[in-house]
Amino acid sequence: MIKVEHLSKNFGNLVVLKNVNIVIRDGEVISVIGPSGTGKSTLLRCINLLDRPSGGSISIDGIDILDSRTDVPKIRQKMNMVFQSFNLFAHLSVMDNLTIAPIKLLGKNKKEAEQKAMNILTLVGLAEKAFNFPDELSGGQKQRVAIARCLAMDPEIILFDEPTSSLDPTMVSEVLSVIRRLAKDGMTMVIVTHEMDFARDVSNRVLYMDEGIIYEEGSPEQIFDNPQKEKTRAFINRIRSIHYHITSPKYDLFTMNAEIEAFCEKQILPLKTRQNLLLIIEELLKIYNPLLFSVALDMTLAYSEKKERVEVVLESAGEAVNPLDHNRLPDNAGLSLICSMTQGIDYQRVNNKNRLTLILK
Repeated sequence: MIKVEHLSKNFGNLVVLKNVNIVIRDGEVISVIGPSGTGKSTLLRCINLLDRPSGGSISIDGIDILDSRTDVPKIRQKMNMVFQSFNLFAHLSVMDNLTIAPIKLLGKNKKEAEQKAMNILTLVGLAEKAFNFPDELSGGQKQRVAIARCLAMDPEIILFDEPTSSLDPTMVSEVLSVIRRLAKDGMTMVIVTHEMDFARDVSNRVLYMDEGIIYEEGSPEQIFDNPQKEKTRAFINRIRSIHYHITSPKYDLFTMNAEIEAFCEKQILPLKTRQNLLLIIEELLKIYNPLLFSVALDMTLAYSEKKERVEVVLESAGEAVNPLDHNRLPDNAGLSLICSMTQGIDYQRVNNKNRLTLILK
């Protein structure tokens, strides 16, 4: 079991990790996802002591690995790491890459080490490449050799740092298949990955990291189907958005429309969708206009690449009232136009504000 408490890591004045807490149980497979530069790889490197934490504690099976008296090399023998750049010895054959550490560090004889290495290469589908050199292998094959080299040390835990990020798309599946096999066999693994479908399929738990913290964690079903926090939701659904804070009826509609058109073009939205969005926003702002003399309006336009959906979200303070209530706006032509171009309109009272969410057809 790995227990991380209040972990922090700074590089000079740059804070990369802050107050990270996590327990990884035996046999668990945990995927770590999130935007680039949010500390995911640094978390793995701290757990493996490739980077020394600035604060906090890490214990493995009850042993404090930050204690100066701890035999760190011995701990590393039970916890291996697979990097995105393979890190194979170019001057050694595949077989020698797999046997050098067991012979030198574990004291195994050459015959025993080679027999185990061949069994592992068979497991990862590379037995016929045992006596090839790394530069004779494809990227996917090199990564499978890197995984096999870890397995040759009989690890209890494997840390994967974006194992497919440097591979061509055609080679990704062969590496992920090997990791899936290890997961089924009960290997404890922590995997930093950008492969969302893979993380959903293979994990017991998923951690979403942002700004150096574990921003949200949960089962794959929760994180991918029902994320509770806004940043997680935006990341999972690949949401791009623009925001406007309107404080008076004298807002600049023409500049706003130009920015919205540019946003739509960047997302490669169909012309019809762009036209409908501009019409909807114009009519919405006409309806909201009387309110702008007394309250501010926050308007967000969001496009979900995953769901291929455009949303308009409007929030305003004041008394609890649905601005698009048909009873308040009988026979309003603008409201009829809005309804005809949307597939859903939802009103909620959230944090003492009126929130209106419209989903375009």
